[in-house]
Amino acid sequence: MDSSLFLNDFIEHKNPSFKDIQVWIQEIEKTPLLIRNSVIDLNEEQLDTTYRLGGWTIRQIVHHIADNNLNAYFRFKRTLTEECPVIPSYNHDKWAELIDYKEPISNSLQLIDIIYSRFLVLLRNLEHSEYKRTMNSEYFGVMSLEKALQRFLWHDRHHLAQIELVRQRNSV
Repeated sequence: MDSSLFLNDFIEHKNPSFKDIQVWIQEIEKTPLLIRNSVIDLNEEQLDTTYRLGGWTIRQIVHHIADNNLNAYFRFKRTLTEECPVIPSYNHDKWAELIDYKEPISNSLQLIDIIYSRFLVLLRNLEHSEYKRTMNSEYFGVMSLEKALQRFLWHDRHHLAQIELVRQRNSV
């Protein structure tokens, strides 16, 4: 997939087939390694480079991906076990200001690997009908798991594209 496509806004694929969902899961499976490979050779100064003026640093992006994926995993599990649960949002910009976002990225990379490993077991074993289950997101409103899955893939690839943008701009 061309990562530059993910710099654009999210576009929902309406009424996806189960085959579409399986393709997205295959793409999701590749993402942790893509994230790791995009940052593994960066030094501390490069990790503290922003992708745009006023934007997050690469370090903050990696920590955010770990936090967001943990939240996404919990959202899916709640949606599978509750009837249209209300899913609270969180202030990701405020989270990015917390002290743990200044730490080395190694723990967040491990967390990304672990969350993806658990999440993929869940995703691969759902029936098509289970992807129709809905949650009520404070931010997005009522949303099916099939849409949440698309957003999950787009979200991490969007941030990966931001990292790649910095690498290209700085010839890293």
